[in-house]
Amino acid sequence: MSAAEAVVGTAHSGAVLCVDGVTVMRQGRALVEGVSAEVHAGEHWAVIGPNGAGKSTLLALCGAKLHPTSGTVHVLGHRLGRVDMRELRTHIGHIDPRTRIEADLTVREAVLTGLVAASDLPARWAPAAADTALADELTATLGLTARTDTRWSVLSQGERGRVLIARALMTRPQLLLLDEPTTGLDLAAREILLDVLSGLREAHPRLSSLLVTHHLEELPASTTHALVIADGRVLASGPAAQVLTSATITGAFGYPIAVERRAGRWTASSAVTGRRDDFAGNGAGIVQIP
Repeated sequence: MSAAEAVVGTAHSGAVLCVDGVTVMRQGRALVEGVSAEVHAGEHWAVIGPNGAGKSTLLALCGAKLHPTSGTVHVLGHRLGRVDMRELRTHIGHIDPRTRIEADLTVREAVLTGLVAASDLPARWAPAAADTALADELTATLGLTARTDTRWSVLSQGERGRVLIARALMTRPQLLLLDEPTTGLDLAAREILLDVLSGLREAHPRLSSLLVTHHLEELPASTTHALVIADGRVLASGPAAQVLTSATITGAFGYPIAVERRAGRWTASSAVTGRRDDFAGNGAGIVQIP
């Protein structure tokens, strides 16, 4: 049995991801403290919080890139520290708009780099026919068939974002991690990308995802759950409709925010009606307007 088969074969049928009482310390400072969350197959989570809240640290834990100082993390049924993390990462899809791809690669070749987890294809390496077929299928699913032979260097940011999604799906992951995937996109490109992400729920019903962002407007309509984090601690976690409220978001960002949901999408805007310098946070983190 290969290492890959061992990872898949021993994963239990429970939670895809389980973070239990996790703390990560660096130079005497807690980056996250006492964090717990559980993600099941088919759930699509949003991780929301201000800069420095601990979102990136949490994503690194979930992506098997970081060990906790205390507490436990189980990814795809395996406890970090008791599994080959490099092998485990091959079953996790990562989407980061800052990913480096060699400029001369075509869209097809860029998608195929997902199999080797590198910015370029290895010399004298050739994909199997089934891999090329999968790359072309994913490219078509993401509306990029006409760009299959186009070089990475001339793609728009929105097209690159869709290529990175296809690239992440090449290994048929059970868990997809998205780190601010709409960064740098204009409004139209953002909406196209969010529609694509929503479509993944129907195309891959067992796929689970975790999307990190600062902005509620960047959440796809397929979002089922949310975790709000501030100062390294979880403020709220659970079904998105119950978590993404004005009170919770106001508490997380330390500023009065009005949250609305329409047609499955969220918006956030200032709830300040008077002068913006006439407010102060109280001990509970809720902003009061005189």
